[in-house]
Amino acid sequence: MKAYKKDFINFMVECNVLKFGEFTLKSGRKSPFFMNAGAYETGSQLMQLGRYYAQAIHENFGDDFDVLFGPAYKGIPLSVATVIAYSELYGKEIRYCSNRKEIKDHGDTGILLGTKIKDGDRVVIIEDVTTSGKSIEETFPIIQAQGSSKDSIKIIGLIVSLNRQERGKGSKSALDEITDLYGFPARAIVSMSEVVEALYGTLINEKTKSAIDAYYTEYGVK
Repeated sequence: MKAYKKDFINFMVECNVLKFGEFTLKSGRKSPFFMNAGAYETGSQLMQLGRYYAQAIHENFGDDFDVLFGPAYKGIPLSVATVIAYSELYGKEIRYCSNRKEIKDHGDTGILLGTKIKDGDRVVIIEDVTTSGKSIEETFPIIQAQGSSKDSIKIIGLIVSLNRQERGKGSKSALDEITDLYGFPARAIVSMSEVVEALYGTLINEKTKSAIDAYYTEYGVK
């Protein structure tokens, strides 16, 4: 496992973003772990988070893109922090863009915040975590609608912080289902198996490991 991945796992724990215990998810599933990106609160935390995302984007997608799109609401600070970090780490200016939940009809009008997306733009989407793919269902048509045709804007991929590695709507993981449905790769800074590998024997004890194993027996990707 690369050093930045191990550092990111410890960072999530230190920021109280990744927790272990008993949690009920929106899906109704009882999970032995929970991730809440809303727990990143300070300037230094967001600055470091942007660096981890930038490293993962650079590793998975390279520099051949123009816009980082963060769906409202959690994607807004993620996109801003990451384009700042991308400029710092790799010397490339990436434009940030997010959507509004409601179209603004005065002043800075439209549905977008930040840059406008135009024909020829190559876009990476950034989110905290994806469990069902619902956000992408909303985001994909918004991005496509900015071009003169459905093929005039290219989505390079999706980056999330944690791949939960559990089934989405079918038998595959939510990230794999997104790739199958939309045709672009969906990647994560770290996977849950990497989290277990990094923390087993310290924060993850035998009891917690058994609970995680049982959870994936029921909900994990085969």
